[in-house]
Amino acid sequence: MQLFTLPPSPVLATSIRATAQVFEDPKSQALLDHIQQVAPSEASVLIIGETGTGKELVARHIHHLSTRRNLPFVAVNCGAFSEALVEAELFGHEKGAFTGALNAKAGWFEEADGGTLFLDEIGDLPMAIQVKLLRVLQEREVVRLGSRKSIAIDVRVLAATNVQLEKAINAGHFREDLYYRLNVVSLELSPLRERPGDILPLTRHFIQTYSQRLGYGPITISDEAEHKLKRYSWPGNIRELENVIHHTLLICRNGVIERDDLRLSNMRIERQDDSQHGTDNSAEALLARAFQKLFEEQAGALHEKVEDALLRAAYRFSHYNQVHTANLLGLSRNVTRTRLIKIGELAVNKRRPGGTLQGERMLHLSI
Repeated sequence: MQLFTLPPSPVLATSIRATAQVFEDPKSQALLDHIQQVAPSEASVLIIGETGTGKELVARHIHHLSTRRNLPFVAVNCGAFSEALVEAELFGHEKGAFTGALNAKAGWFEEADGGTLFLDEIGDLPMAIQVKLLRVLQEREVVRLGSRKSIAIDVRVLAATNVQLEKAINAGHFREDLYYRLNVVSLELSPLRERPGDILPLTRHFIQTYSQRLGYGPITISDEAEHKLKRYSWPGNIRELENVIHHTLLICRNGVIERDDLRLSNMRIERQDDSQHGTDNSAEALLARAFQKLFEEQAGALHEKVEDALLRAAYRFSHYNQVHTANLLGLSRNVTRTRLIKIGELAVNKRRPGGTLQGERMLHLSI
């Protein structure tokens, strides 16, 4: 199992960040493959995902796989600073630059020199700071607040956001030129509810972690409790799962987590309860409704159309990876490749001048 965890820190006790990340679900495995492809480059990366999905963990793994792995990794929460202090925090300040600046201080860009700077919640930066950040990224130098002297820096920037920056651009809250500067590579982290294969591995990790902290012996979890965890929508993502397991271990008895021990928020409705309100939104029910509409609108030759559409959708879901597509559909790689060629998604290898394969898809970095 691929497991990443944050370094121990007292602030994590009150943080909303995910402290662990696994890549067991097919969707997560495809993401991990792309991370491994782009990490060794020097490209800026924009990591997109809901709060608690593990954006910082992904950023740390990118740093670990890069040529900068033995140099500093600095994580900065852009939403944690007041507008008056954010410039000094990022770019540094000289003595006397503002009231209370008793000494000169390097900013986070200087602290990360040679390594990687992770800017979390990038969408919270004020517009004035966005202009200065863009200049720093373009010129590769910073000017401390209260100084006229530029300082050269060598930093790879990874940024993260839990908001749609395109909407922020349209609303005039985020600079389009900065967006394109940061978004050389885009990685999208799916919420936990969309990668159910990660739920139980994460559960087992948190059970082990907190049972050790609490001095407990071995803890097991019942099948009914596992089912309840998999059916819940996890609006708080990995951090919510961690909190649920921590609380559950405090109240469970006899070393077994039962279904009723799991105290999930009353404000959130589990998926299994949707049918009680007249709508079944399970994947099977949604697929059945889609087939019903297809039957009503088209007649004849549907089997081949549906099969081709399923293969295309699986191929794109797997980010154009043949092995993951085959595993997802339960087919052999040879059968998958033959069908992809047949429907025009993958051409027979014919080398163009220069060595590229004619018809092979370019690497899709946006996930």
